[in-house]
Amino acid sequence: MREIQASQFMTKTNRLVILRHGESDFNIENKFCGWHDAPLSEFGVQEALTVAIPALAQSELEFDVVYSSVLSRSRQTAELILSKLNCAYVPIKEDWRLCERHYGNLTGCRKRMVADRYGEEQVQAWRRGYDCVPPPIDEKNRYFYTICSNPIFDDVPRGEFPLAESLHMCVDRVKPVWKEVRREVFQGTRVLMCVHGTVARALVQHIEGISNEAIEKVNIPNCVPRVYEFDLKTGGLVGAAINLGDQEYIRRKTAQVAAIGD
Repeated sequence: MREIQASQFMTKTNRLVILRHGESDFNIENKFCGWHDAPLSEFGVQEALTVAIPALAQSELEFDVVYSSVLSRSRQTAELILSKLNCAYVPIKEDWRLCERHYGNLTGCRKRMVADRYGEEQVQAWRRGYDCVPPPIDEKNRYFYTICSNPIFDDVPRGEFPLAESLHMCVDRVKPVWKEVRREVFQGTRVLMCVHGTVARALVQHIEGISNEAIEKVNIPNCVPRVYEFDLKTGGLVGAAINLGDQEYIRRKTAQVAAIGD
């Protein structure tokens, strides 16, 4: 009888899911949020319940571990998803390096008011430009002390606590975490990452290898699961990323993310 190799039964591919958290109070108010620990809004909770969870459930995706940042809107979204998928036992790994990009002194400001003052081109450069750093947060900003004294950031090494970041700086900050996740994925671990908009874009660049110019034009809507499939033998991607859910809804929400808004 022909000997059957165990490798014949091994999974040949594995999937990674990246998901931007539900909208926070600051998202609803169209404010720059960054490292301010704004909780999920009621609308953000409903996004998780009605957009993310049905899409994941219908795709029958299962997870062994979830990554989130230390910010509550990221963790809350992860907890909601696991609870409603009846897998609250799945561990959540929090990492400060997955925090949203730090928007410096723009934190707490309405995007439209900033655009009216500095012009839309400058605001879009701060929001989307790869190397454009906003003005650093200072003590006059009402959120300065709240952010700098927040114990959730106790693990940030001395000298690495940012006062403002560009997209490029966020991409670099996320890279070591992505290497850890990538290693887990290639070992067969099923990973969900509940992160932030700029962090999701950073991951897209690392995974897809797209240019600095191209990533400036990528917009990630809230609570839409983005699925990547990897060939475990070659390490390469199998096809393009798939955004789960109603495609017209995804197009509409992506356009909203790209716009400065009211």
